[in-house]
Amino acid sequence: MSSMSNLLLPAVLFFALGVIARLIRSDLRFPPDLAKVLSIYLLMAIGLHGGYELAKADLVIALNSIVWALILGFTLPILGYLMLVATRKVSPLDAAAISAHYGSVSAGTFLTAVAYLDNAGVTYETYPLIMLAVMESPAIVVGLLLAAKARHSLAARENSLTPNGAAAINALSESKNDTKPGFGELLRDAFTNGSVVVLIGSMIIGAISTPSGMNKLFPFIDDIFMGVLCLFLFDMGMVAARRIGDFRKVGFVLAAFGIVMPLIGGLVGTFVGTSILEFSVGGATLVGVLAASASYIAVPPAMRLAVPEANPSFYLTLSLGITFPFNVIVGIPLYHSLAEAMAV
Repeated sequence: MSSMSNLLLPAVLFFALGVIARLIRSDLRFPPDLAKVLSIYLLMAIGLHGGYELAKADLVIALNSIVWALILGFTLPILGYLMLVATRKVSPLDAAAISAHYGSVSAGTFLTAVAYLDNAGVTYETYPLIMLAVMESPAIVVGLLLAAKARHSLAARENSLTPNGAAAINALSESKNDTKPGFGELLRDAFTNGSVVVLIGSMIIGAISTPSGMNKLFPFIDDIFMGVLCLFLFDMGMVAARRIGDFRKVGFVLAAFGIVMPLIGGLVGTFVGTSILEFSVGGATLVGVLAASASYIAVPPAMRLAVPEANPSFYLTLSLGITFPFNVIVGIPLYHSLAEAMAV
């Protein structure tokens, strides 16, 4: 299936309509909480469906999928951090905040990939659903640790330059600790994020529910799914368009990172899905999409609280204004082609 065919998916076309509506300064606006409702429905629907299928799945493969989800979730942000620091275009704290977004996942991108595969008639395993839930949080943890390392390096540098440098940094740290949550609380928030709770909870419900009970739910989670996804991407198109004006703030190098990093993640994820987990082409495509996506829901608020020194326009513009549209339009069919090539 070509990238042009992906552009003609109704969900992608509605994303484009949202972008256009914003660019022409239309007065169209979604109710403030509608996007949250749509997100909850999409996560609940895919979780219920996935849980129903996982109840019949192989436990060993499921555990193996979780292990590799954790490996990807912990290593990809470290790779992104090293790449960003090497550019010398952003501070280490900005690099820590940005890289955390690229180790986490985008449920919107994943759902669009599911629609792409369904439209192409490509079957796929349900194990990537588990990986979707698992990969939400590890990158946040890595981002927090990288930010702590950056602050320690800054303190050491300041201490070497001025006699009172260490005292100044300690005073600054104490003042920040008075206004932001502790490390343990941030970790708890990462692992109890609403999207994670809905997805995992729905998967458990789908797995333990009776087949007759699930059969009554299938019209709700199947028949209207694509329509809700169109509404969700319509709104996301308008949100992404609002970030286009911030492009000049991130500069060419950072904008290039917003494309190169998902390409690297997509290649690594597709390889893991094909060669290590031995999924089908569809399943490997979804693993590639997970590794290539950047979070724009769970990670931004966590980084806003934990790394207030970082510039939000950097990570929001990159994840939502550059990487998300790139993956929806170009990345998904590309990762599918990679999976096909690796499966030969």
